[in-house]
Amino acid sequence: MSIERFIKQGVTGWMTSEGEHADIVMSTRIRLARNLVGYRMPLSFSEDEAHQVDQQVTAVLLEAGPELNTNFTSLQMGDVQPLQRQVLVEKHLISPQLANPDRPGSVILSDDETISVMVNEEDHIRIQVLSPGLQLMEAYQKANQVDNILEKDLPYAFDERFGYATTCPTNTGTGLRASVMMHLPALTITNRMNRIIPQIARLGMVVRGIYGEGTEALGNIYQVSNQITLGKSEEDILTDLLSIAEQIIQEERTARHTLMTNSPTALEDRLYRSLGVLSYARLLSTDEAAKCLSDVRLGIDLKMIQDIDMSILNELMIFMQPAFLQEYASTELKPRERDVFRAKLFRERLQMDHRKKGEPGGE
Repeated sequence: MSIERFIKQGVTGWMTSEGEHADIVMSTRIRLARNLVGYRMPLSFSEDEAHQVDQQVTAVLLEAGPELNTNFTSLQMGDVQPLQRQVLVEKHLISPQLANPDRPGSVILSDDETISVMVNEEDHIRIQVLSPGLQLMEAYQKANQVDNILEKDLPYAFDERFGYATTCPTNTGTGLRASVMMHLPALTITNRMNRIIPQIARLGMVVRGIYGEGTEALGNIYQVSNQITLGKSEEDILTDLLSIAEQIIQEERTARHTLMTNSPTALEDRLYRSLGVLSYARLLSTDEAAKCLSDVRLGIDLKMIQDIDMSILNELMIFMQPAFLQEYASTELKPRERDVFRAKLFRERLQMDHRKKGEPGGE
């Protein structure tokens, strides 16, 4: 399967708006960091070592596809154009680090894009599984299955006392990073996130933006993940994160109820104004698109807006990103040109949804 298939397809398997608490938890991610015995870590190894590691990991996974009920495609980052690498980042299929052109890395993707194995990123192997909604245990089981297949044929660097050896000491131990991507507009609107984030940190978890460390909460979307990997079992990490996620879900539901009870007209006005911007704007920046998408998503979840399909919003969440937008346009676009093209794309997609339902959607 070619790179074009992964680039052109906007909505991936983890963006189906399914799974438990899908109105708030957009996706669950499990990531396992592993390294092989006999090779230096990726930050200091040679190109020959990188090539050998890549060959071994790729060979095992390409053969294991049927066992995992999927097919795998291996993409060498050196063969992927810079803009296409950024699209893969925007779709959460690779990390920003792997997109670095100086890294001799690759990614092995399942057909439905729910399994992504990065090779020679910060560690030799980064197994990533993405699932819709709150599915921590289910996603971990799938990641663990991939891990077992690799470990059966490849010698992992593992110590009985300290666990899996990793490039970054904060990943040593289980090598597990679990996260939930949550849409928390009501907590943001009511300024409660400023109180919740420090509380989460004291419990050994961290809150980051939509693309992980160092990124902002674009469109009121936050990632909550574990910080501690050493001294705790995988089950303990997942149980603790699940408990915190469920508490945040309850806080968000309470905040939504408060908004609807105290100022329903003002809330409805805000949500429909955002829908109007997405439907008719001629200039649309990434930040404004993300804010308006968040409002419309909230409107759908609260059943205040009932004539928009959530799958369209999931698609537009990817389409609005700068790299995907330019790839979709088949040309490089300056910032102002991107804002014009983004607005045009949003108008067309929303009108298409109206026409599909037999509703008036012309301008």
